[in-house]
Order: sequence, then C-alpha cells, then structure tokens
Amino acid sequence: MEQSALLIIDIINDFQFKHGKALAEKTYSICPNIVKLKETMQKKHMPIIYINDHYDLWQADYNKIMDNCRNSLSASIIAALSPDDEDFFLIKPKHSAFFGTALHTLLSQLKVKNLILTGIAGNICVLFTANDAYMREYGLSIPNDAIASADDQDNAYALRMMENVLKADVRSTEMLLSGLFSL
Repeated sequence: MEQSALLIIDIINDFQFKHGKALAEKTYSICPNIVKLKETMQKKHMPIIYINDHYDLWQADYNKIMDNCRNSLSASIIAALSPDDEDFFLIKPKHSAFFGTALHTLLSQLKVKNLILTGIAGNICVLFTANDAYMREYGLSIPNDAIASADDQDNAYALRMMENVLKADVRSTEMLLSGLFSL
C-alpha cells in the first residue's frame, strides 16, 4: 500500500466562538476514534500531521497554542490528543490545511499519496482541506466518526460532498482500519 498520513485538523481549539460549546461536545465524542487512528499510525510508523489554527501565535509551537487554548471546554480534548514529539505540527492562516502552509512540500518529502483526514470543523476546515487534497490528487479517507461540525446536518452534508465529489472513503474508523491495515 502506498504511504498514508493522518492529518489531525484544528483539534487544539479554545471553542470560544458562537456554537463553540456544541462543537466541543461533538469533538469530545470523536476523540476516541482519532486516538485509535493515531495509535494505529504510530504502530505502522506512518506520519501524523497536526494542522492547526495559529490563535495569533505565529510560532509553530504547539505547547504555546495548547496553553492558549486550554479551558473547561477544551482541556480533556487537548489531554487526549496532544501532539507527540515525533508528530509533525503546522499552523495554518485560513481554513484549508494546504493554504499558506508547507503541507504539500512535507507530504511530497514523506512520499505520501493517501490522506486520512480527521478533526474539526467537518463542514469547514476538513472539507476545504479535502477539496485541496483532491485537487492535488491525493487519495482520501475521512472516517465519518472522526470529524465533527457544530451542526449534524452540516457535517452529514460535508461527508456526502467529500464522498460523492471528492471520491473520499467515508466509512467508520473501524471499517477504515480493517480495510487499510487488516487489523
């Protein structure tokens, strides 16, 4: 199988915005699936790349960003999904993980052909990243239980678009892992 990478999008988040509390609750529910994907990728020695909003902290220092974002809504999510030293961490200025970042260059150097997208918000940053990945001819897997949006209908619509238009595999984490790695 060609090299795959796990992208974890905007999981370090302060949830201090309209509908932030709802998104935090939905994010908390997808954390175990992202953790399972991350653990599997670690065992397979495959790249894990965090791409995160910068919160006006333009150094790509995930400890500073975690400290800035940690609060009652985010603490358990950050605890469950903090980057490890061997993970890659990029900051992004806008919605897509490709826009204004070194992601494409990093993926090229790692010889990655397939992306597993996880994180938030499914209907914004994950969708925009998926679109840009598709335009760059990456294979896409976006487990339907590893992305979240503040609104369930928006999340379902984004998944439908990613599956039908961007040819993404949107099966559950368990189904994806059994298909990719024959667990």
